[in-house]
Amino acid sequence: MPAQISSNEVPIGIGYYTVPEAARLLRISALNIRRWLSGYSYNTEDGEIRHMPPLWRPQLPAYEQHIELGFRDLIELRFVAAFREAGLSILTIRRCLEFARSLVRDERPFSTRQFHTDGKTIFFEFAGQVTEPAGGFSDAPADDDQITLVDLKKRQYVFAGVIAQTFKDLDLDDDVVIRWRPYRGKETIVVDPQRAFGQPIAASFGVPTSTLADAVKAEGSIRRVAYLFGVPNMIVRDAMNFESELAAA
Repeated sequence: MPAQISSNEVPIGIGYYTVPEAARLLRISALNIRRWLSGYSYNTEDGEIRHMPPLWRPQLPAYEQHIELGFRDLIELRFVAAFREAGLSILTIRRCLEFARSLVRDERPFSTRQFHTDGKTIFFEFAGQVTEPAGGFSDAPADDDQITLVDLKKRQYVFAGVIAQTFKDLDLDDDVVIRWRPYRGKETIVVDPQRAFGQPIAASFGVPTSTLADAVKAEGSIRRVAYLFGVPNMIVRDAMNFESELAAA
């Protein structure tokens, strides 16, 4: 398991995202990210207060009690969000994460090559070990009250589909995800922790997509911005459309 970064180190090469930035890129609730990575408390029907721990510890140390995320955290969250959207409860995801972690031997197993190739098998093995007690399980989050642990054997197709779809726009090297192509899987725009602290950029030119999109608003012309930055019209258009989709999410 990789060592955690100390608070006085500069996070170069692993990406850097605040919770609002991660929420914007992933198009999910910032509140959910905070709950998943900070943990939360809830009241049971008996009036007991229970605490749910974080799904994992972020790559970067908190800054003034604010969560800071690395690129691997971003990709793991993307999987969690995809599984939630597919109907899996956060408790199911938590247990699968723990099981996958023990097999893959990585704190962030979803963003590894082994999960890419063996994720379906990992899930099948996990599903085979799950039994639902009387009354079911409940994670009791505010947005997921009284969810019972699903019969995972009936949901295998959902899990396999999420894995296949989510890895379509991810690039892997040295057994882990190293790059994300967030605009419809196109090569024109990438999120790469080795470049621009992991902010979305025009892949072959390194210009942030937000810079290009803002320039189009200011200049009123894609062609003019392409000329000013030395970037093809198509790249500027993709950057503008990508930023527009993020804003509309």
